[in-house]
Amino acid sequence: MTTVEPTTIHDTFVVERNYPQPPDRVFGAFAEVERKRRWYAEGEHDVQEFEMDFRVNGMERLHYRFKEGHPIAGSEIVNESRYQDIVHNQRIVAAQRMSLNGKPISITLLTLEFLPSGTGTDLVLTNQGTFIDWPDGAKMIEQGWRGLLERVAEHLEKR
Repeated sequence: MTTVEPTTIHDTFVVERNYPQPPDRVFGAFAEVERKRRWYAEGEHDVQEFEMDFRVNGMERLHYRFKEGHPIAGSEIVNESRYQDIVHNQRIVAAQRMSLNGKPISITLLTLEFLPSGTGTDLVLTNQGTFIDWPDGAKMIEQGWRGLLERVAEHLEKR
């Protein structure tokens, strides 16, 4: 009998981060188009498109290619999200789909919670994902979010 490796992997991870700014400032980094573009879309890739309609049922789309020197240089990534729930300064829930060169590799329910704390804001990010033909997908997405949340911190310090 031949064993067939699964083509889908289900995984959930939680990343918690504290920011010294109040919830409205941290929430704004996710809710305001130009602010989010700076920390989320720009970086080690060439942005082809970034659109964001921040409202329940609104869509977000990031289309980019990795720059030369990256292990998958020239590869095309498309992240598409639909906002499922938004509670101003408290919560964002989005359904997301990530494609690599036109092939879906990740479908995720992402929840961001913005909790006031004595030292600013505790952000709790919960990623519930299905990773398609991508065995290291959850690990790589978690590392990606940790890096992005560090970029949020840098963005918030500059404002």
